[in-house]
Amino acid sequence: MPLPRIVVIGLGPGGPEYATSAALSAIDRIAHRYLRTSQHPSASLLPEATTFDAIYDVADSFDDVYVEIRDTLVAAAALHGEILYAVPGSPLVLERTVRYLRADDRIELQVLPAVSFLDLAYERLGIDPIEARVRLIDGHDFATAAAAETGPLLVAHCHANWVLSDIKLAVEDAAGDEAVVILQRLGTPEELITHTTWAELDRTVEADHLTSIYIPSLGSPVGNELVRFYEIVRRLRLECPWDRTQTHASLARYAVEETYELVEAIGQLGEDGDGDDELEGELGDVLLQVVLHSAIAEQEGRFTLHDVARTISEKMIRRHPHVFADVSVETADDVATNWQQIKQAERAARGETSAPASALDRLPGALPSLAYADALSRAAAEVGFDWSEPIDTLAKVAEELEEVRESFDDDEHLPSEIGDLLFAVVNVARRRRIDPEIALRQASAKFARRFRIVEQLAAARGTDLATCGVAALDVLWEQAKTLTNPR
Repeated sequence: MPLPRIVVIGLGPGGPEYATSAALSAIDRIAHRYLRTSQHPSASLLPEATTFDAIYDVADSFDDVYVEIRDTLVAAAALHGEILYAVPGSPLVLERTVRYLRADDRIELQVLPAVSFLDLAYERLGIDPIEARVRLIDGHDFATAAAAETGPLLVAHCHANWVLSDIKLAVEDAAGDEAVVILQRLGTPEELITHTTWAELDRTVEADHLTSIYIPSLGSPVGNELVRFYEIVRRLRLECPWDRTQTHASLARYAVEETYELVEAIGQLGEDGDGDDELEGELGDVLLQVVLHSAIAEQEGRFTLHDVARTISEKMIRRHPHVFADVSVETADDVATNWQQIKQAERAARGETSAPASALDRLPGALPSLAYADALSRAAAEVGFDWSEPIDTLAKVAEELEEVRESFDDDEHLPSEIGDLLFAVVNVARRRRIDPEIALRQASAKFARRFRIVEQLAAARGTDLATCGVAALDVLWEQAKTLTNPR
């Protein structure tokens, strides 16, 4: 039994004169006719056709419109055996309902080519789209579909000024004076071609369903995956019950958790890219926190991800004059010195004229203890409170270790002495440019690997770790060290 059949025709870009003879023959032959929208100059060719205009008014999204149109057409074809479906322009150009029908195995589909708005647009613009390498973009998908593009772009489906606004906002680094051509109602007596600028794109004309724009070039490309990611998070903030209820305060714990997981992934990196997948994933989780906070602030009208990126970009340029200006440096220490001087100048520019009471006043007290100790020692070192040579820090460790020995049976003072010893070790790490957090995590991971081997060896020999004694434990530990990297 043959499948129900849908014949799709295009009505062309303008008046009835652009309809092909094949389309007119199909209209005459097929009794059951459907029209995607009556808002088209050639809609009069199908005066009694069923239209889908009402669906646009009630559906939550365009995808919902297209799915409902497809399902209605498939059901009608099943009922009548064969139906006609007419779309504006060409069914082969940016017609999503046709894409959905092509993927539906419940029907047989015949698509008749037609004149599209592209032919008129390129003629009016006086360009060869192949030689000029013009890319055609759907205005609804501009932020993602035009990712990494700088032009030339022909953007269709710009049916409302809010679409033009979204397109304009998607290119956040545009200078504003880039040329744009707005094409309206091509092939009709009301045809209008307007030359304007990027800054005036959404303020120059009243867009309608026959509006498209041509962008000869942009100074910087539309954002790539970051733009897509931001759109995903924005949608989550609107549609996901969990994301919708989050605030800056409620997300704070996740920022800490994700940062620790990132540090753990860094500590587990191996040679030849071992661990890269985990690191990439954890970086994405941290990025999610940044984007979520930016999306919340955007909804509250405070700042956007664009503002966050611009602020940090400007800061990096200011604080690296040896890269972006004519300052000369020779060592990493020179860079650090310049960094601190520039920070002081920035504070003065913000009106923070009075010096802080202490070099430690601006340290974030919420840091974990190990990171806070590292930050404290760094802040003190920046104002000159430091050892002359890195090796001198070892003498301090020895001194603090001796005080731990002396206080070992003193329950009152021992915690303080152990803290002093830990702080001294943090200074050793700082002077040798080692992150103590990562170093300790790596040591902890190494201990965990070896202890698991100890457990496995003990289980294989029927040894009880709790009762076997120190000598047996030492043997197991040395064997575990041998089975792992002894370093």
